[in-house]
Amino acid sequence: MKVAVVGGTGSFGLALATRLREAGYSVVIGSRDESRAREAATELGVDGATNADAAGAADLVVLATKADGAVETARDLRDAIGSTPVLSVASELRFTPGGVLPTPEATSIAERIQAELAAPVVAGLHSLAASNLGGESAPDEDAFVCGDDAGTKAIVLELASRITGGRAIDAGPLASARALEGMTAVMVNVNRRYRAHAGLRVTGVD
Repeated sequence: MKVAVVGGTGSFGLALATRLREAGYSVVIGSRDESRAREAATELGVDGATNADAAGAADLVVLATKADGAVETARDLRDAIGSTPVLSVASELRFTPGGVLPTPEATSIAERIQAELAAPVVAGLHSLAASNLGGESAPDEDAFVCGDDAGTKAIVLELASRITGGRAIDAGPLASARALEGMTAVMVNVNRRYRAHAGLRVTGVD
């Protein structure tokens, strides 16, 4: 399976691309700047291309851009993505003196991306920090995935199980993405408070 990591030159995109390559996936890093994508891809030993070319050549598109550009990027890539399944990993955060908070938006980024695309969208991997994902070994934590399309969710759950040392957890419908995205704020606060690189594990699930 070929996975396009759109926005793949950022810290999370690079960490994810590295882990995907090690898991045996064919990976293409996408960027608005093709030369930047190819430079980063060469260092990782994967392919690099423009976002549109990467999305058009993939079996799964991961939107790994920064949160404030994720919906616009999806809109711009609508034709290139077509019906190819999409994974949204972005989370909107507010950095305040009292801590990191989710934004007050009523709907998740993933749901807003779904409204822009003809392709099925799932949300996931929000609790995985780039520093953990890009470590020497797969992070010993669970990965959460939610979505409405069963086939796309199955693809992403399989992917998640191969890039973590924990389990891939089905977290329900796409509407649950709002909670998953908010989970990122919780993890950032925990890691700041305890100066840690903590992840999440769910107990009582086989």
